Amino acid sequence: MFRRIKYHIFVILVLFFGGLSANFPVSTASMQTAQMQTTPERREEALRLLEVGVKQLEGGDYQQALTTFTQALAITKAIDDKILQGRTINNIGYAYEGLGQYSKALDTYQQALAIRQSINDEAGVGVTLNNIGVLYDNLGQYALALESYKQALDIAKKFHKKEREAATISNMGSVHKHLAQYSQALTLYEQALKIQEDIKAEADQGITLNNIGSIHDQQGNYPEALKAYQQALAIHRRIGDKSMESTTLNNIGQVYTNQGQYQQALALYESALTIVRQIGYRAMEGNLLNNIAFVYDNLGQYPKALDFYQQALAIRKEIGDKLGQGVTLNNIGFAYIVQRQFPEAEKHLFAAIDVWESMRSRLTDDQKISIFEPQAATYRFLQQALIAQNKNNMALEIAERGRAKAFVELLRARLSPNPEFQPQVTIPNIKQIQQVAWQQKATLVEYSVNKSQLYIWVVKPNGEMKFQQKDLTSLNTPLKEFVENSRLAIGVGGRGINVVPNNRKQQEHFYQLYQLLIEPIASYLPTNPEEHVIFIPHESLFLVPFPALRDTNGKYLIEKHTIITAPAIQILELRHQQRQNHKATDVLVVGNPTMPKVGVPPAQLRSLPGAEKEAKTIAQFFKTKALIGKEATKTNVLQSISRAKIIHLATHGLLDGFGERVPGAVVLAPTSSLRQQGTDGLLRTTEIVDLKLNADLVVLSACDTGRGNITGDGVIGLSRALLGAGARSVVVSLWSVPDTPTAELMTEFYRQWLSYPNKAKALRNAMLVTMKKHPEPKNWAAFTLIGEAN
Repeated sequence: MFRRIKYHIFVILVLFFGGLSANFPVSTASMQTAQMQTTPERREEALRLLEVGVKQLEGGDYQQALTTFTQALAITKAIDDKILQGRTINNIGYAYEGLGQYSKALDTYQQALAIRQSINDEAGVGVTLNNIGVLYDNLGQYALALESYKQALDIAKKFHKKEREAATISNMGSVHKHLAQYSQALTLYEQALKIQEDIKAEADQGITLNNIGSIHDQQGNYPEALKAYQQALAIHRRIGDKSMESTTLNNIGQVYTNQGQYQQALALYESALTIVRQIGYRAMEGNLLNNIAFVYDNLGQYPKALDFYQQALAIRKEIGDKLGQGVTLNNIGFAYIVQRQFPEAEKHLFAAIDVWESMRSRLTDDQKISIFEPQAATYRFLQQALIAQNKNNMALEIAERGRAKAFVELLRARLSPNPEFQPQVTIPNIKQIQQVAWQQKATLVEYSVNKSQLYIWVVKPNGEMKFQQKDLTSLNTPLKEFVENSRLAIGVGGRGINVVPNNRKQQEHFYQLYQLLIEPIASYLPTNPEEHVIFIPHESLFLVPFPALRDTNGKYLIEKHTIITAPAIQILELRHQQRQNHKATDVLVVGNPTMPKVGVPPAQLRSLPGAEKEAKTIAQFFKTKALIGKEATKTNVLQSISRAKIIHLATHGLLDGFGERVPGAVVLAPTSSLRQQGTDGLLRTTEIVDLKLNADLVVLSACDTGRGNITGDGVIGLSRALLGAGARSVVVSLWSVPDTPTAELMTEFYRQWLSYPNKAKALRNAMLVTMKKHPEPKNWAAFTLIGEAN
């Protein structure tokens, strides 16, 4: 399993017997015996061999099963029985699967599929599609695995094959687990288990219980994990399934490992290792060797750990286990870091990253986001190894390489004229990063949080680069918690709801954040307050209100600098490329829609008179009419939004995901009293990302519109959705904003922008003006510009 990443808990996927194979040699004696039999007798002999081979598979004796199926295949070819050929070759593929020979297994399954399709054996096609899905999953090709499983599931349902339906659903759950989409995985496992219990499919129940245990283990729910594993183990032993017995022993060992009970874990791993070596189960052997190494690593026995890791890596490379290779390379890299052997750590961590990036093809955006979460540690470890060798610039390249990866690929695909375009993995380099700083005429400040260390890079417009690092232990609290406490000190609530801030705490926190984030690099920042500084935060730093940070003299950062933020330096480059594509001319302004009822039980959202006044004033600036009240429906907004160059939405913003996989919604007027999607007035994040926007600027003058799920890909919420849909820049809020000061700030922002066409300068000036009347940061510092200033 990963060092510091609870990720690689080995899960068996269900394959079906009855398949296909390549051309395998058969002894002359066997052929002569077969020729003396009649066709019915020979068919019976083939069926007998198939039955024997299946029992050998179930017992984990893959090599002997391969020999038996090879004999059966010769007979099926001699009597030209295509149905039996398909079954036999499928089973040969399963034997190769058990032996860890994935390439041969996939080739074999493909042959089985071709035969079964040629004779319209649709049920058999479903069996083989399921097994192909297992191979793709083992090879880390998750999109192809899900595609195969979905086809297999449709066929299983068509023929009312409940056992196959449940097994395929369970296999789909395992793909989602490997994508780190644990809630989806658990739902699918439980769905499969219910079917298996109904039809009393005991062997499959054992496999699914094992998989359910792995999810509980992953989420730290160890008692539930052990309960599921022990139930599974009892089934595997009762039916004599050695391969699943070894798998479950391994997984129980991982529960003990996660709890620091290393000797108990070692005993279980070694028992399982004895079994897998007896039956030739190579994939599990590699997994167990990795996990034994992990225990020795935690015990500080590094030479022993590295020896076991290398054995595991050799097997995983041999069988083509991409996920396993990445895990073990990551673990080797960390073991070398602990021993301060940084060049060796660098070599192995680079190799691990190459493996991770090879596994991203054909995944959807949300799959790319989730799969990166457990992989992000590798990028952090590599930064640590590089900085220890004073390779600070190379460490910046890795920080960028591991930042907003899915977002970068999404934007590259959107910029392509070919809708089927699958962007290649790009590796940012220092020259490109310096080019972006020059292009933006801005000083770039990129942060990277690496557990107890904060790395900070500064890139000036002239290409000059500086690096600093800070020890985070000085905060005496986790950084995430400290940032959240700073936000709470400002006061939270909905737009128009007054919350009393804690001024003393607020000043104390913002001063400490200044000391941490700005003071180490203050001498590298521009002295002209109108020159742009672009902050690229990381993890919880996305929630930091940079304008409100205060120096020792009590001066706010916004008084000294013109501030922009971005998810990654690469995003700035892509936004710049998009500039020529914007040809829209309309202005869409929305204010204080007729508020819907939301929540359970449904409650009416508060009206926003300040937002209405704000929208009407801004509309006058552009000689247009604002959509107010019942006119500000989702339908009316969507009809105009793609033609708008400027989009201003002054309303409530909701952080809740309302059952969606991505949180966030903009509140518009409902068109029906029924709370159904499309009529409830909520423009959700998941809908926004699919729009085709041509906007130069989108302003979400609402609460918490800059927040969302903070991941390795940045903040997954409204701002990302708008930029992904085509907006060149957005203005969003980091907390719940008060109605009247927000209306005044937004009105001033547009007044400034129309006089000086620079969004960043306009927002800075609007903050400075608002600050004079409403001095509390809560009233003026919530909004941040993401994207380009011009």
